[in-house]
Amino acid sequence: MSSKSLEGKIGVVFGVANKRSIAWAIAQAWAAAGAKLIFNYQGERLKENVEDLVSTFGSEVPLFPCDVTSDAEIAGFFQHLRQQTERIDLMLHSVAFAPKEALEGDFLSTSREAFLLAHNISAYSLLGLTREAAPLMTNGGSIISMTYHGSTKVVPHYNVMGVAKASLEAAARYLAYDLGPRKIRVNCISAGPVATLAARGIAGFSSMLRHYQEHAPLQRSCEPAELGHTGVFLAGDGAAAITGQVIYVDGGYQIMGM
Repeated sequence: MSSKSLEGKIGVVFGVANKRSIAWAIAQAWAAAGAKLIFNYQGERLKENVEDLVSTFGSEVPLFPCDVTSDAEIAGFFQHLRQQTERIDLMLHSVAFAPKEALEGDFLSTSREAFLLAHNISAYSLLGLTREAAPLMTNGGSIISMTYHGSTKVVPHYNVMGVAKASLEAAARYLAYDLGPRKIRVNCISAGPVATLAARGIAGFSSMLRHYQEHAPLQRSCEPAELGHTGVFLAGDGAAAITGQVIYVDGGYQIMGM
């Protein structure tokens, strides 16, 4: 894989919140591989954070607001995007949310409101964004979403987020089927625990990291830069025949039974 394996590609990145975001690690890797990027920010509160980060790529990097719970905002984002470029090749969906109280205690207590919100932001948003992105992927493309092992196995306190990630992974498979004839690939990266802002909202996160050190074959989880490398691989020609898959980057933890 050449250092500029994504030269000439144009990518759109959803989900950068701060410098520890997995989305930021993948965006940095895409940029280092030669891709030109366009970013969203979620609300004015995060705008300055994202502006500061993307300014490291130069002063001309486009950045537009997009609240993925709003079809109007998604349409508005892509309207702005079309003023910048006629096509895109890559899209990263690194967007997830559940109310804090839904990530404590038991799954049984999840309110209808928390369930619907988690699925709306964490799963449906992939569909909403892909519907707008796909017509711009005129040369085919690669869409990548972020998931976690709690989608298929019970991780205490992950609760409704695990159920939403299961929905996300199924959505990626159905989108891969729909978009295959257009040479658009849709895959998920299932990252092991990484100390992001979102992760620290999960009760018992530090003990989860220790558990990976004790039980994963590589005796650790993963580093953001490693997720970046996987993002470059899935975006590039080396993954041209890979779609609808969940790629585990977790120190091998997923293979373990005990």
